[in-house]
Amino acid sequence: MMLDIRLGVRRRRAPTLLFIGAHCDDIEIGCGGTALELLRAYPHATVHWVVLSSDPQRAREARRGAYLALRGATKAEVAIKEFRGSYFPSEAPAIKDYFELLKRKIHPDVIFTHCRDELHQDHRIVGELVWNTWRDHVILEYEIPKYDGGMGSPSFFVPLARATVRRKIGLLMKTFASQRAKPWFSAETFQGLMRLRGIECNAPDGYAEAFYSRKLVLGTA
Repeated sequence: MMLDIRLGVRRRRAPTLLFIGAHCDDIEIGCGGTALELLRAYPHATVHWVVLSSDPQRAREARRGAYLALRGATKAEVAIKEFRGSYFPSEAPAIKDYFELLKRKIHPDVIFTHCRDELHQDHRIVGELVWNTWRDHVILEYEIPKYDGGMGSPSFFVPLARATVRRKIGLLMKTFASQRAKPWFSAETFQGLMRLRGIECNAPDGYAEAFYSRKLVLGTA
C-alpha cells in the first residue's frame, strides 16, 4: 500500500533534511534521486549534506556532486570531512564525536544514511552511529550496490520521475571520474536498481529508490 507522506505540514514550515554518506559518492548513489525529488517539492528546505571521508580528488568530486544535486536549494550546507576511508571501525569514536556536534547544531526532520546491516564496514559503522546519536528522528537507510553484495528487501519507497532518473545517472557518471574503472559503477547498475525498486512499489514512472525504516510513528493528534 502506498501512503503519501508529506514533510513539515504540521508545523507549516519547510523541512530540514540531513544526508550522510561515508564516501564521496554514497549519497548520490543511495538517495540522489530522492534528494532531487524532495528539493523539487520543497525548494525552501534546509539541507545539510555530509561526506565523511575524502582525499583531494574525491573531495573535489564530492563538492561538484553536491553542487549539482543541490542546485536550486534555498538553504544548503555541505561538509566534506577527512575520516580515514576503509578504517571506520577504528575511526568510530571520532565520527561519534562529530555526530554529537552535528546533533547540537541541527534538528533534521529526516536523516538519510547507510543501513545498519551493511556488509561494507564503513557503511555499517555510519549506520550504527547515526542510530546511536539521533534517537527521536525519522531515519531512512539507503542501499548501495557493491562488490560485497547484501541487497535486501527494503520497505520504504520514493517513486522517481523519469527525468529525475536521467539526471541522477548523468550526475554520477559525469562527476565521479575516480570511480568509473570499478566494474559495478555504471549507468546500467544504477538504472537497473531503480527500475527494480520501481516495480516493487508500483511507481507511476516505473522507477524508485528504496530505504529501510526501523521505526516510524503514525501521529493522529
